[in-house]
Parts: sequence; structure tokens; C-alpha cells
Amino acid sequence: MTGNGQTVMALWMKLDPHIALANRLADAAAAAIRPLFRADFAQEQKSDRSFVTEADRAAESAMRTILEGERPNDGIIGEEFGTRNEGAGLQWVLDPIDGTTSFIAGRPIFGTLIALMKDGWPVLGVIDQPIAGERWVGAAGQPTSFNGAVVQSRPCRELSDALLATTSPSLFGDHAAEHFMALAAKTSHRRMIWGGDCYNYGLLASGHIDIVCEAGLKLHDFAALVPVVEGAGGTMCDWNGEPLHAGSAGDVLALGDPARLEDVVEALACGH
Repeated sequence: MTGNGQTVMALWMKLDPHIALANRLADAAAAAIRPLFRADFAQEQKSDRSFVTEADRAAESAMRTILEGERPNDGIIGEEFGTRNEGAGLQWVLDPIDGTTSFIAGRPIFGTLIALMKDGWPVLGVIDQPIAGERWVGAAGQPTSFNGAVVQSRPCRELSDALLATTSPSLFGDHAAEHFMALAAKTSHRRMIWGGDCYNYGLLASGHIDIVCEAGLKLHDFAALVPVVEGAGGTMCDWNGEPLHAGSAGDVLALGDPARLEDVVEALACGH
């Protein structure tokens, strides 16, 4: 094995212990979340008008306890409890419940997101749905798995055939909404999926959805999704087609078939 093959094998070997740790983090978060699902729990509205619950905080605390004990030199970027070791080359990005509104409503389509970033680039990601017991794991140089079995995104011959998903129209500002609707007009918009948060990206990786388009996401919302989608054969980027990293603005695209990327970017640009 030479050249790129050696590079990929070396990356696998380096990431394997991190993958095992990421699975343990997901297990710890799930154990904190499950007893509170469809139960009585404390919740409050944050300054950005989003909601946080007792389960969000308990899940992130459980994950941070493990990382702080076992990886004291790694960085942590958490939605609820902020950043630790900001300048570290390895950063764990944690979103304990992506889709808190769904969790509050008792809908099991939220997820725990766990990412590992190296020098600002996502190299490992987990999407875990703790109620259904569904977990996608993606890592650079490896195929994405769903509950341990390899999954693959599906081909999409024409943009007009594509099944498009997004979390909510209310999350688009006026300008972004016009661009999104220009894309929707080019797809099978009569079958468009509303709602789903991170769960949509897992479904895309498993070949059930073709495109996910979002605006205004934060790093903890998208970092874990990148390795999952790309390890399944898809692609993730911003609305200009540029790769996603720690400095990305948060206007995010996921495509199951990278061959449709130019079509999607062109359609988005047509919005006025």
C-alpha cells in the first residue's frame, strides 16, 4: 500500500480510539436524555429565544465529564456550557439535543450531535437518536455506518426528482427564504419535508432524502453532520459550494448525490 492508501490507513488508525470515545459520549448522553423524554422536566427560554431543557444540560454535562477526565488537553465547544481549551488542535463539538423543540413536543426526531474537529475541520461525527436507538457514525477515510452497518446516500438523476428537506421556514430570514424557495421550485417540492433537524441528515446518509438546505446554523449544529454525510458518499458545503469548517457562516447544504451540487448552487443563486 502506497501513497493515498497509506495516508487513509494512517488516518483510520488515528481516529479509531476517537470513534470509540465518541460512541461512549453518545451512550452517556442517551442515558441522561431517555428518563426525561415525555416526562416532567425543567425548561427555559434563552436570550436567543431558543429553548433549553434539563435534558440538554444533563446530556452535555455527562459528555463533558468524560472528556474532561480522559482528554484534558482537548478542546470542547458545547452548546450549553461553552468552550474549553479554545486553542487546542483537537476540539470536541457537542450539541446534546439538536431539535429541542421536537424533544419538548415528544417527537423522537431530535438527536445528539458529537463532532471531533482537527485544526478547525470536522473529521468525525455522530448523530444519535436515543429514543429510537438509531446512530450514524462518520469518520474521515471510513464509510458511514448506521447501527454498525455501512450506509450509502442515493443517486439523484435530476434536480426535479430530488426530495428536499429543511427544519422550518421560520428559520430563514427574508433574503435566505427567497433563495430557498428558488431551490424548492426546482425540486419535487410537493413532497418537501418540513422538520427533522439533524435527523434529516442521517436519513440523507441512508439514502432516503436527496437534499437538506438550512440557513443560520451554528458550528455545533453542523460539524458532526459533515463526516456522516460525506462518508456515505454525499457532500456538505455552504450555499456557495465551499467546504464547511469552524469559520463557516452556517448556510448549509447536504446532498446525497454530489453530481447535483452545481444545479443546487445555481438554483439558490436565482433567488431575489
